[in-house]
Amino acid sequence: MQTPNSKHIKIDAAVAGPLLMLSAALLFTLLNVTIKSLGPSFRVWDIGFYRFSGGLVMILVVFGRYGNPFKGNDVRLLLIRGCTGSVAFICVVTAIRMLPVSTAMVIFYSFPAFAAMFSFLLYRETLSKVHLLCIAGVMIGVSVLFDFQLAGGLLGQAMALIGAAFAGLTVTLIRELRQKNGPVVIYLYFCTMGVLVTLPKFLQQPTLPTTPSEYVMVLGIVFFSLSAQLLMNQGFFYCRGWEGGVLMSSEVIFTALVGILYFEDPATWRFWTGGLLILICVIAMNRLQAGHGKIGENMFASEPTHGSNSN
Repeated sequence: MQTPNSKHIKIDAAVAGPLLMLSAALLFTLLNVTIKSLGPSFRVWDIGFYRFSGGLVMILVVFGRYGNPFKGNDVRLLLIRGCTGSVAFICVVTAIRMLPVSTAMVIFYSFPAFAAMFSFLLYRETLSKVHLLCIAGVMIGVSVLFDFQLAGGLLGQAMALIGAAFAGLTVTLIRELRQKNGPVVIYLYFCTMGVLVTLPKFLQQPTLPTTPSEYVMVLGIVFFSLSAQLLMNQGFFYCRGWEGGVLMSSEVIFTALVGILYFEDPATWRFWTGGLLILICVIAMNRLQAGHGKIGENMFASEPTHGSNSN
């Protein structure tokens, strides 16, 4: 006779991996939608502060009882990764607030191309001809999405691309950090540096939620970001890095659908042509990891950005 403590639930990895990754992608999409839906009185610094401080508090409450949660290896690199990830998040939030959310996320998802480039520049990892072709395809897709008109949100497009570059650098650093650090300490330093980056601007003119809907959305930002991160990290236990990367790319599809159907984002030929080219090249780059294990390994394993998706 089995006792409750002796019962073990067996999970099929073929089901658990995709389910966890798609759930994480859906939660990241809800995070994007919540950020877009917050009233204009909430500045980028307010959104960033609530996201980072909420994540910091939650981690300290859950893991602080087990010892010093800040104890990690290569603290200097953890701090740098925290800064680059914070900049990436601030940039992508700025883009989401200025652009159609679907366009902002499609441009941001060019970050795997930057991750491959930074892997070569920082760690001299070899880029195959196919990698170079995918990087070129991503850049062509981004150039198609750019309309180069100030009235069309050129600043927002630039912020999305800058965020992608910093996210690419972030996931490259994460690959190095994960050799001796767990995802919790990496995420903790990310939230800590994010609080330090956003706190001065937040204190200058803090915007506090005043209505029930604003409280729900602010709490939703904390909940969606942390829950998505935990599900994504758990998902990588059940699938390979490139598989997780491909599944996480579904965030672009989810966000595009919500943007077009709910926010009535314009679906022009630029969006479809550039977006599909970026998405195809990103999926191809993640698929290449099956044969090239180092470049961008587990690109999505610690949230870059968000979001996006970057620990």
